[in-house]
Amino acid sequence: MSNYLSIPLISWAVVAVIMVIIWFWALKIKNNGIVDIFWAFNFTVIAGIIWYLADGDPQRKNLVCALAGLWSLRLGIYLLIRVGGHIKEEEGRYKQLRLEWNDTKFFFFFQMQAFSNVMLAIPFFIIALNPNPEISIIEYIGAGLWFLCIIGEGISDWQLQYFKKHNTVKGKVCEFGLWNYSRHPNYFFQFSLWISVLIFALPSPYGWISAICPLSIGYLLFKVTGIPMTEEQAVRSRGAAYKEYQRTTSVFVPWFKKK
Repeated sequence: MSNYLSIPLISWAVVAVIMVIIWFWALKIKNNGIVDIFWAFNFTVIAGIIWYLADGDPQRKNLVCALAGLWSLRLGIYLLIRVGGHIKEEEGRYKQLRLEWNDTKFFFFFQMQAFSNVMLAIPFFIIALNPNPEISIIEYIGAGLWFLCIIGEGISDWQLQYFKKHNTVKGKVCEFGLWNYSRHPNYFFQFSLWISVLIFALPSPYGWISAICPLSIGYLLFKVTGIPMTEEQAVRSRGAAYKEYQRTTSVFVPWFKKK
């Protein structure tokens, strides 16, 4: 039982220190958007801590750490390329927050990101500490869906970057690939990923606690920093074109266009 507490606490301490360093860097370069990059990479750090300290079944531990690391590195590298491509210019969401927040509020925001890293890693801790030497079919289904969601999220991000790179018309909306069927296919796969992680964790002791992850991610995506802020910024930057996109295109689940 001590590992169920000690490993998360160690992880929290490590990623909190990382976020303090990143906050100081953000102050220096005047770009708080870099927090997104290291929020993603922090899961690789946590996966490494889990792999080293957790004493559950080695095969299950290796599987969950590999999937967590793969997802974290894919997302982190994508954000590194996206945010790093305009490191001297802060993204619109953070420009808006800068009008409302001072540096101290951003410090606490960075620390809340570190806390969210640990909270979202709860299923990873639970799975890696499961001593059962037999991996159930439910766990394999969860792991398989998790892998598919990593691919889906990666395709969504790649299609958006491809559109931005090749589109020369200012104010045009991306309707390329999956973005023709959902205004936020990346968020759809992100949310689905945490459902998959919950499925993977359910057969483990205390696995039901993992439900906190899709619930919290869903709340953030639908009510806080996900869809609301993204769409507000899109309307500000693209105007009528994005409003028409909102009218015809599913907000979340990929589906056919409205006539």
